[in-house]
Amino acid sequence: MTKEEKDNLFLLIKSLTKSEKRQFKLYVGRLGGNADSKFLNLFNLLDKATTYNEKEILKTGLVKKQQLANVKAHLYKQILISLKLNPFHQNIRSQIREQLDFASILYHKGLYKQSLKVLDKSKEIAFNHEEKNLAYEIVELEKIIESQYITRSISNRADTLIAEAERLSKLNVLASKLSNLSLQLYSIILKSGYVKNDSEKKEISTYFYNQLPKLDIQTIGFREKLWLYNANLWYNFLIQDFTACYKYSKKWVDLFNEYPQMISLNPVSFLKGNQYLLEALFFIRDHKRYEAALQNFEFKTSDKSFPKDDNIEGLSFLYLKTNRLNLYFMQGRFSEGLHEVAGILKGLDRFKNRIDEHHVMVFYYKIASLYFGVGNYKLCVFYLDKIISNKSLSMREDLMCFSRVLNLFAHYEAGLDYNFDALLRETYKFLIKMDELNEVQNEMINFIKSLQDLYPQNIKKAFIDLHTKLKQFENDPYERRAFLYLDIISWLESRIHNIPVDQVIRNKYLAEIEISNKKMAN
Repeated sequence: MTKEEKDNLFLLIKSLTKSEKRQFKLYVGRLGGNADSKFLNLFNLLDKATTYNEKEILKTGLVKKQQLANVKAHLYKQILISLKLNPFHQNIRSQIREQLDFASILYHKGLYKQSLKVLDKSKEIAFNHEEKNLAYEIVELEKIIESQYITRSISNRADTLIAEAERLSKLNVLASKLSNLSLQLYSIILKSGYVKNDSEKKEISTYFYNQLPKLDIQTIGFREKLWLYNANLWYNFLIQDFTACYKYSKKWVDLFNEYPQMISLNPVSFLKGNQYLLEALFFIRDHKRYEAALQNFEFKTSDKSFPKDDNIEGLSFLYLKTNRLNLYFMQGRFSEGLHEVAGILKGLDRFKNRIDEHHVMVFYYKIASLYFGVGNYKLCVFYLDKIISNKSLSMREDLMCFSRVLNLFAHYEAGLDYNFDALLRETYKFLIKMDELNEVQNEMINFIKSLQDLYPQNIKKAFIDLHTKLKQFENDPYERRAFLYLDIISWLESRIHNIPVDQVIRNKYLAEIEISNKKMAN
């Protein structure tokens, strides 16, 4: 990433829409003295610039070097204030905070009744929208006012406020514990991937149940349930219980169906819930539910009433494109999936400042897998190299692992054997260092290594032998994760029967659909 891209002010200005820029100029122009101000001139300069270059800014003479930092800080603040005043960026939370500020002003002016009236209305809105942190702040201010000005309108006013404060405090603590647990589990899965053995599973399970707070599902609200389902989801992803993942992601999505007004207030959580639902269905290979869930997801996000902003557009692109690719993988439609690649690369460039690098690498892996599936091994290697050569981030170990394993197979298939021994040694070294070498990977790498010494007439038998060995791991709870990233079983079957790998996967998909239809008919 270049130095210019790291300048926060420049990035903020480049993120503004035409209407936001127009509003900013109207906002700063409300006072005549701002017309030729340094910060406005700097805004116009950076708005026209394609890159941030401090030397070029100073050459214009708009601002002296010793003034630049202060002018930039002031401009940054004025842009944020302008955006805050934009109705597009206002929601229930901002409205409640605004009313809380108004109530505080009225209180400090001694207008207690007016302040309490504003607080009472704001508290009702906060309760209705599950904004319990804000509701707690409101109750605390009410308590302060009541301690100085007793309205006597309700005889048990003090008891009521104390009870509200205690209830909100308990719910806020519960939500905090659940969100902390969820975040910790998410951190573990990003760093280490799925559990690899019984010992790791026991360790994760002990941690999860020790940290999971006791609660009564009947007494908690939307926010607490959301974090509860989130924590359970990540726990079950870690231990690879994908059926349970489906259960909790479905509860997550159904929660928004139960509280539809929460979609506009929590659009990111809505998007993530649907993403996890689709991911779980992908792992358990429930084709029909997957297609229905994806169709429903696309319908809701394309609806005019669905919230729209830069962050939501970036996440919608990320989740919809990811799951469309997964649908092509499930159905063995690799060639059709390649039609998505140009749009994905364009989107990655458009949202480069909003999509984290880990998810960019996941896209590269999926694109490489598409090319592997259609037999374009050189392009497969090209996209895998983007992952393997990336030294600037720590990503999930399983992604790095299988990128290197797939890279070995792609080099073998492409006939790129001029440095194959060195590549094999490098892969071994990397996997052993990661402590990631499981039985499936051992068998695959040993197989590739042995191919160099096999006579052509013995290769098919070697494919059959490896297929037999790997089939026993297909449903193993700790080995099967290899097949989530690399469908080596289908690749072997394609080599054994001399048919394209995408056709092998397509045939399996059609067979599964036929079995499913027969079960429904009976």
